[in-house]
Amino acid sequence: MIGKASVSHLSMSFVNICLMASLLTTSAEAQWRAGAAKVNITPAEPVRLSGYGSRSTEHEGVEMKLYAKALALTWENEAPVVMLTVDNCGVPASVRAEVLARVNKSGLQLADARFSLHSSHTHCAPMLPGVLPFLFGKELTESEAEHVQAYARQLSAKLTAVVIEALNKQQPAKVEWAQGRVGFAINRRLKTETGFANSPNFNGVRDHALPVMRISDRDGKLRAIYSSYACHCTTLAINKTHPDWAGCAQKELELRFPDVVALTAIGCGADQNPYPRRELSHAVLHGVALAKEAVRVINEPMKPVMGPVVCTNQEIMLPYDRLPTTDEWKKRSGDPSKWVAMHARHFLRESEKGRVPPALPYTVQVWAFADTLLTINLPGEVVVDYSLRFKKENDVARTWVNGYTNDVPCYIPSQRVWDEGGYEAGGAMIYYGRPTRFASGIEDIIASAVTSLIPASFRSATP
Repeated sequence: MIGKASVSHLSMSFVNICLMASLLTTSAEAQWRAGAAKVNITPAEPVRLSGYGSRSTEHEGVEMKLYAKALALTWENEAPVVMLTVDNCGVPASVRAEVLARVNKSGLQLADARFSLHSSHTHCAPMLPGVLPFLFGKELTESEAEHVQAYARQLSAKLTAVVIEALNKQQPAKVEWAQGRVGFAINRRLKTETGFANSPNFNGVRDHALPVMRISDRDGKLRAIYSSYACHCTTLAINKTHPDWAGCAQKELELRFPDVVALTAIGCGADQNPYPRRELSHAVLHGVALAKEAVRVINEPMKPVMGPVVCTNQEIMLPYDRLPTTDEWKKRSGDPSKWVAMHARHFLRESEKGRVPPALPYTVQVWAFADTLLTINLPGEVVVDYSLRFKKENDVARTWVNGYTNDVPCYIPSQRVWDEGGYEAGGAMIYYGRPTRFASGIEDIIASAVTSLIPASFRSATP
């Protein structure tokens, strides 16, 4: 039996606990400042679209507008972090570097390690210089090349402006996150008698997690939603601009929540396709499915995201496999495939000048939001094994992994995919203008670098 003194003591303890929880919540709200902005990046003039080599003309109009969106977060008196999502197949590191330099030249300060740029990988957005340069199996015409360069200049200016706007709009905010699940991503590597086909593999590995970040103001009003999902944006192959399912998800969320900026990044979905595909209605269907789950998640209790934010980058080198000889390049330059022939002619010239690189520079990025959230950002078309591995090796309940971040140089196969072979393992390197596939072992090179940047507090207790 509990006496009066004991009851009083328990009541006071309960009050103190509630008070402490209230103070912690208030403190978390007061210590964050957040700002979000968006800009229309739909091309105003004809331009070649990236993603599919079967296209032969510049784009034929606008099916749906393209956007870039920025979210700036600052903890106390720390330097800010900025997440920028772009409706494009792949924004190269050169454009990112230009945007970063312009932002800093404006008088604002944004560190390289504290800036993440996420390409949506929609296959219905303009081509950019340096990304998939051999996609069409022939050189662009002079006019087409100039239109690509002109769009890239316009894009760089718009990306700079939207980042600056987000930084300047920062106000006291509350930042929270949680994870949901969406099921439209299906593994696309189907084993056949002749190798791996790009077809639905319903028994293949996948990552259906949907991490969602909710940003609200001091009055609790929703201001921004940031999410990512491990799936290719390949629902559509039309020759008109369209942001695919990622853009449809953002549009749906912004229709439901006026004045909210919705951002969608892509996880490690290089070997995952949306299913079903190929019709406009399918892109809308997938986008709405993601938006509905995001709404469900933000209406449930979420976990507070706290600072400080420790941001680190590390450049590593990913070695290529044995490079072809000059004689091999010469032989391939007459290949009946225009893609193989174009690729071979280019590297024959580079080989004769001694300019074929032995490895690819690759920069991994890790952000630790105190001990509340770990985000791992990887460049390129990263297959799903990487997100599954990093969530297994760290606390899955606090780990968020993105691909297509800060650069899209090529596919990044896991050791399993490399051993199996196929498009993601090496076949796509021709279109990306890389000399050959990677050497065996790049997964462990990447994992070693990422692990070295992760605070010990996130490490999984289970080996």
